[in-house]
Formats: sequence, structure tokens, C-alpha cells
Amino acid sequence: MNLEGRRVLVTGAGGFIGSHLVERLVELGATVRAMVRYNSRNDRGMIERLPAEVVDQVTVVVGDLAEEATALEVVKGMEVVFHLGALIAIPFSYLRPHETVRANVLGTLNVMQAARAHGTKKVVHTSTSEVYGSARYTPIDEKHPLQGQSPYAASKIGADKIAESFHLSFGLPVATIRPFNTYGPRQSARAVIPTIVSQALVRDTVELGSLHPTRDLTYVTDTVDGFVKVAESDRSVGEVINVGSNFQISIGELAEQIVALVGRDVKIRTTRERERPERSEVQCLQADNRRAAELLGWRPAVTFREGLQRVIDWVRNHPADYKADCYNV
Repeated sequence: MNLEGRRVLVTGAGGFIGSHLVERLVELGATVRAMVRYNSRNDRGMIERLPAEVVDQVTVVVGDLAEEATALEVVKGMEVVFHLGALIAIPFSYLRPHETVRANVLGTLNVMQAARAHGTKKVVHTSTSEVYGSARYTPIDEKHPLQGQSPYAASKIGADKIAESFHLSFGLPVATIRPFNTYGPRQSARAVIPTIVSQALVRDTVELGSLHPTRDLTYVTDTVDGFVKVAESDRSVGEVINVGSNFQISIGELAEQIVALVGRDVKIRTTRERERPERSEVQCLQADNRRAAELLGWRPAVTFREGLQRVIDWVRNHPADYKADCYNV
């Protein structure tokens, strides 16, 4: 499926990955409807950071996907739906598990119901590597067992299975993309890389949680390329596809590399406030990305060092977006 000229919906469009995906879809010539969560400030999230010539070509709609009527309205008339709308913060899911489940499971159910009702030609559902829990083997392929080590992970497992059930029960053309840890410009300080960068630029100490867990990090334009290829490929329907670099690095090593690139004398230390419950912390993530290569021809293109430097430059040029003295959950 060529996306040029297609009527496309992106839920969660005000988020980090969603905003980059909107930008890419406009470049590809799609007719884009971008859904963001309503707020009284008329704040459209990271959509506000897109170039004016991109925003002018996007129709922004607001609402709450956990409301069935909203999902039915925003999906109507769309040929392709990229479903990214979710509450994604793991520490917040400890504090508000009900809200997390409502947004992620009920929101996904409503999107699938709406896509079925309106005859949507392709739904790309967004999963997360967190559904695997701590790796039982590496690299992690799509057959790896699922384990909900946080309320967030459990909610995404539920959402993934809702999407799967609509394909198996009703023949809905759903494909599930499972990104590993994505990073890049416009990411909030909730995520580990901008957390490290924002502190390293202005403080003498970078405060983090556990330093030994490892993560598989993929630059955002590569992740977005995965979304596009999943949507375009007929072979992706009914599949779950990992999108990750097949490279892992510990949080401690990551912090050291960022500090070196920033070029300041900064210490790194662990604080109890930022540590996750021991059994909830996912210890190791490394993607087996062979299915993405085989089905989609997808491979990451941006080097890790290049990606980190782009984030450092972004945070340095947007200091007001980051509160280095706060723990962002």
C-alpha cells in the first residue's frame, strides 16, 4: 500500500513518536488527521514543534479514545490508522494503574471497534518491548514470553491481545509494531536519554535509578521508518514485528557516553526516588530484528553516536522544555 494520497489517522499524534510520524506522513503525501488528547489550553503537544508548512497540512482533532463515540468519529473516513495513543510512563502507572488501563486497553478496544465498523483498510497498532519483561534469552524475538512487570506493561499486553483478537475474530487487517526504546529530539524528560542530557548540560551530578539494566535504543526516524513499512506491507497483516537495533547498553554506560559527548565534568549517581520496584524493573532488552528485515526490509540507519549528538543539540537549544531539577514521572 502506497501512503501517498491516503487518508491517514495518527492517534497519540501529540507525543514524541507520533509527531515524528505525522511529519513523515506529510512528506510522503498522505492526507493526515492527527488526534491529540483534549486539554483546555489548546496545547497540541509536539505537533506545536513541527514546521508551519507541515502543520498547515494536518487536520488536528481532540478527544479521548477511551470514549467510544470519540473513536468512532475520528476513525470514520480513514483508510489507514496508526494507533499510538496511550499513557506510556511506567512510574506513573504505579501511581495511577486504573487510568493507565483505561487509556491503553479501553482506548485500543474502541479504536479496533471503530476500524471494524468503518472498514478501515489497515490498522497499525503500537506495542512496546516492555511487554517482554526481563529477557529470558537474547536477542528477544517475537516468540519470547510476555510478562507484565508493571501496570503499564500489563496494559499494553492487554491492548496487544485486543488488537490480535480483532484480526483473528473479525479479519480486521491489523499489524502490530513493537518498538524497543526509541529516542530523539522532542522526547520528554520522562525518558532516560533526555533525563541524562538535560541534567548533564546544567548540573554537576546526574541522578538516575538503577544503572545496570540494559536497553536497546533506536533513533526516532528509524522507528518511524518501521511504522511506514509496516503500513505499506501486505505481509505485515496479522504479524507482530519488533523494531529495534539488536544492540544493548546499560543505563550506566549510556550515561557515561552522554556525559563524554556533553564535555562537562559531571558525576553519575543513583537515587532511591528514581529506582523502580526491584521485581518490576526490566533488567535486559535487546531486539531480534530479523523479522522486520525479512518482512519489511527494515534496518536502522542512524548510528548511536550520531543520534545521541542530535538529542544533546535539541535539549541544549530548548532548555525551557526540560526541568533538570525535577524527577519527571
